[in-house]
Formats: sequence, structure tokens, C-alpha cells
Amino acid sequence: MGGSISNSRGVRQIRIPAALLALAIGGCAPASGGEDATLRLWAMGREGEVVSELIPEFERANPRIRVQVQQIPWTAAHEKLLTAYVGDATPDIAMLGNTWVPEFVALDALEPLDARVASSRDVVRADYFPGIWSTNVVDGVTYGVPWYVDTRVLFYRTDLLAKAGYDRMPATWNDWHSAMTRIKAGMSAGQYPLLIPITEWAPPVILGLQAGSTLLRDGGRYGAFSESPFRKGFEFYGRLFRDSLAPALSASEISNLYQEFERGNIAMYISGPWQIGEFTNRLPKALQDKWMTAPLPGMEGPGVSLAGGASLSLFRHSQHKREAWKLMEYLSRPDIQLRFYKLTGDLPARREAWRDSSLAGNRYARAFREQLDRVVPTPQVPEWEQIATKVMEHGERAVRGRMSNERALAALDRDVAGILEKRRWLMGRRRGEGK
Repeated sequence: MGGSISNSRGVRQIRIPAALLALAIGGCAPASGGEDATLRLWAMGREGEVVSELIPEFERANPRIRVQVQQIPWTAAHEKLLTAYVGDATPDIAMLGNTWVPEFVALDALEPLDARVASSRDVVRADYFPGIWSTNVVDGVTYGVPWYVDTRVLFYRTDLLAKAGYDRMPATWNDWHSAMTRIKAGMSAGQYPLLIPITEWAPPVILGLQAGSTLLRDGGRYGAFSESPFRKGFEFYGRLFRDSLAPALSASEISNLYQEFERGNIAMYISGPWQIGEFTNRLPKALQDKWMTAPLPGMEGPGVSLAGGASLSLFRHSQHKREAWKLMEYLSRPDIQLRFYKLTGDLPARREAWRDSSLAGNRYARAFREQLDRVVPTPQVPEWEQIATKVMEHGERAVRGRMSNERALAALDRDVAGILEKRRWLMGRRRGEGK
């Protein structure tokens, strides 16, 4: 999967011993003067393969700089980066899933970028989607530049929605629920208007954000899941299953999403931009004019979604910070972002790039462009991926009827308090509150 909304690739967080995390990084090395420099760029998955095609142009324009690209599988990337940090062998630049940024900030591994951004002609902060840029800002300091973006929208069968009497996707929860109720009335047993696997944390989190939840409270010290805003979103989430508008299935229980969509067994699915290519390639030709994308409905109007994707970060131990920043500027240019999109299908982080006909004329991408103006980052704490897992676990228990909503959310807050215990202790010491 695409960038994440954990890191949008579904990457599992890997823990290393606290003693290793406590190792201090030495002072920043000075950037090189006018000397030859070899930069190490680590990039993950398909992006790591493709970015090499963009490097020759940069090297021709900067003949004293060479770039070594190391492609790393997403499943190994997090552990490799932590190992490199402990061994003082971090790259100059790395592609980070944006939920990883707070963790590496906590390790003091990343270089602050605000001064470089302020003086750059190529990295124009105002041209980035604000919610996406915010994923790289921790405690008011910028530690990454968005490289490509990801969010969640609805993929839906236009013919099934039209059959229920709607010519477009509703924009509010109530209207969306009514539309799905009408679709369900025309379905057989075993068919559902919406598919949201109960082993995914993103849907309940999105609904909580749409209801105004901050997810965490007191500066990220405790969970805010029992509070009214998240509870409203969680109740709507559970209602989708209670009203038989969505099946209580895990992702592993869904044999073939595209086949179920083709057969009309499901009419809607919440997912990310990588599905544009999948739906185009996997659905039969006869169905290509019967599906579309739409921004997510919200409580009172168009709703927010998750700010996901990947960013480029500069590591503090780089011996060539000036040259590394040049490469980051080059990869951030709108024309290079467009080339990257055409090579990978990853959506550009720069709004200027969206004016190109390849995106502006893509009817399936329009919902993503609209949704990207309404995205919200998850809490900027290193523990977020552990917390997201707990959201999924307690959400599944509530959907399956093993716990009431009230008990599930109370248990979720207790688990999150335990996860954040060390954070509270560290913050207390930093502010002179601890002993």
C-alpha cells in the first residue's frame, strides 16, 4: 500500500532497546565547502527504484556531487534506519513515512530545516498542502519536506448510487447513511453498501477527526478517545455495522476486493491513491465507466481525512548538508514532482504540479486534490503507531460486540496512557516537574 497513513505502507513499528535509544549523537559536522561530495539517499519500495532515474539530471547540473541511491524494502526500512542511527551510519537524506518523523526527531537524528526553507526558491512552503506540511513539524520545528502525498477517499459504484436516487456522493454523515440505507434496500443478503475492514485503524480515526477529536490531550500525554468528539465518530463507525451497511470482516477475510466490487457485493470502499491504478487495471472494461472517487463526507459537510505520504529528511550527521539540501530542493521542484508522479503514480506534494493536465484531467484524481485541502496529521508523537494498533484492536472488539463502545474507549484510553507513560516522565523532567 501507499504511503501511510501510519506511513501509508502499513509498515510495522520495530522497537529497539532503550539503552540503544539513549546513545547521544555528536555535534553537527560542518557542511563541505566546494569539494567533491558523494551523497547517500535511502528510499523505500518502488520509489527507491524510480528515483534513480531522476538523479542524472541533478548530477549534470552539479558535476561535483554524486548521489548513491539505496533502495530498501518497506518491511526492512524502519529497523535499518534505527540500526544506522545507533551505529552512527545514517544516510545524508532518507525518505521517511511521515509518521516516522516524530520518532527520529525524538532521537535527535534529523536536521532542522526552517532556515533552509526560508531562504529557498525551490521549496516554497506556501505551495504545499498545509495539512501535509504539518506532518513534518514537531514542536514548531520543520524536520522534513513532503515528497509525495497520500490520503483516503471513497471509491464507489456510480450505477449503484444512481439506482438509489443519488447523482453524486453525499457530503454529510446523515445523507451518506441515508444513501447507503437505500442502496442496501436493493441488495441481496451478503451484499453491503460499504466495505471497511475492522482490522484497519484509519476509518475510526478519520471519523473521530471529522467530529473534532484531537485524539490525544494534554500535549500528547494522554488519550482523548473517551471524550465527546471521538466518541461521536466512534458511535457512527459502530452504527455502520449495526445497521448492516458494512460487514464485520477483517482484511484477511476479504478474498478479492475487485471481484466483490465488480459483482456489486460492495458499493463503496475507503482507500488511497494507489487504488486508482488497481481499479483501472483489475476491473473489466464494461465497468470502467461505473466507478468514481469522492471526498469523504463529514459531520456537517465535507469531512477531513488523514494526511499521509512520505517526506525527505536531512540527517544531522551528514557531512554534506549543503549539497544534500541542493538535492532535496531539486526533488521538490514541481516539474520533478510531475516526472516522479508519471513514473510511480505517487501524488505530488506541490499544488503547482496539480495544474498539469496529467493530473488536472484525471477524473479519478480530482477527489484526492479536493481532499488534500482537508487533511489532518495524526498526533506528532513517536508512539503513534502503537496507539493506532490499539485503536484497531478496541474498535474490533466493539464491532464484534465483545465490549460496549463506552468500555472499549475507556480501555483504549487506559492502554494509551500506558504507552505514553515514558513520554509523560520525559516531559516532566524536561519541565522540571519530575524528581
